Amino acid sequence: MRITEVRIKLVPRAADRLLAFGAITIDHEFVVRDLKLIMGPQGPFVAMPSRKLTGHCPKCSLKNSLGARYCNQCGARQPEMPPPSDSEGRRRLYADIAHPISIASRMAVERAVVEEYERELERSRQPGYAPRHDDLGDVEFLAPALSHGTGGQPGAEVPSRACTGGAEGSQPSR
Repeated sequence: MRITEVRIKLVPRAADRLLAFGAITIDHEFVVRDLKLIMGPQGPFVAMPSRKLTGHCPKCSLKNSLGARYCNQCGARQPEMPPPSDSEGRRRLYADIAHPISIASRMAVERAVVEEYERELERSRQPGYAPRHDDLGDVEFLAPALSHGTGGQPGAEVPSRACTGGAEGSQPSR
């Protein structure tokens, strides 16, 4: 697997631990969108695209989010069923849509995304910065805050985040 393109859109400081949205292209042939770069306790990590887990209404069979009390279609009260748990006992409300199978692949994705994030963060510090990838993330929410690359406040300092690593074969976005 060779990551041939990484696209990053920075998120304003007010977004808590979410640093950026991203997309990767593998071998110039396959795109994975809706990646999220999140600051964790040991540094940044990539959250893969996921979907909310659902259950079916016993009355009309419509899919509803796990934990919903009433059906979104017919209004019937939903049975109280505990959501599934992972191996550490944490509730699972989301499932990955796409994800690396091996540790080496996961590390390659994380290295490539973090490296491009660092480059985009550096570009955001330049005068006249404009995000290059408005198609990533929630554009209406992000656009005003990124207008100056500083969380929306002209003259505010962009937080520095130390990220290391390098993905061979990755190229900066065009």
